[in-house]
Amino acid sequence: MLSTTEQIAGWLAASKRPVAFTGAGISTESGIPDFRSPGGVWATNQPVCYDEFLRSSEARYEYWRQKAVAHRGFADAKPNLGHEALAKWESSGKLRGVITQNIDGLHQDAGSQQVLELHGTARFIACLDCAARFDAEEMVQKFIDVDTPPECPQCSGLLKHATISFGQSLPTEVLEQAMQWSRDADLFFAMGSSLVVQPAAGLPMLAKQSGARLVIINRDPTPQDELADAVIQASIGETLSAIDQCM
Repeated sequence: MLSTTEQIAGWLAASKRPVAFTGAGISTESGIPDFRSPGGVWATNQPVCYDEFLRSSEARYEYWRQKAVAHRGFADAKPNLGHEALAKWESSGKLRGVITQNIDGLHQDAGSQQVLELHGTARFIACLDCAARFDAEEMVQKFIDVDTPPECPQCSGLLKHATISFGQSLPTEVLEQAMQWSRDADLFFAMGSSLVVQPAAGLPMLAKQSGARLVIINRDPTPQDELADAVIQASIGETLSAIDQCM
């Protein structure tokens, strides 16, 4: 009798349009704390909402202070076995791409080319006025040096990370493309996500309703486990490596 990993490997080998969806759980295996975890930023800080950022200089300072603290963890993190397996599958034509809730850029560092970032990226700073983009390392260091939120060098507009804050809408084009990938998928991996935060949590359900097999790999149970064709509660990196070895 086939093991669960062997069965999933068989599904992946036979799949024509497989898609991976990743949440914070794949990044915690690279040492990045989940925002909501005891070691995460939100454990000791109140997140700054988008409307507060726009109207209050004090809120903008607090936003930049929190981001400066979190930045080092992002900047120093390296891709793990899970990121590497997904990049390998894409490069060999076994995976269409990755839809991610993560903002750390580790999928790209591992070599993934087709990545839809639902919540944006912490690798860049964006001007809310002229849409110019700048390297996050440079701007975060500027904030640390002068203890003041930096202004856009091009238009003096407001700068924030190119990520989606509370109260800020997800990028429409990215979400629509993620939904299309989910509808087209014949195999959908949901990994490292609690599958409760909408609209992203609706993507595995959309894939399943559209005829895909659903595989959930997560440390803890999720509300969608009963919909899945396979559920594994274990390390994502170790699990994907085991699946890859069965290919």
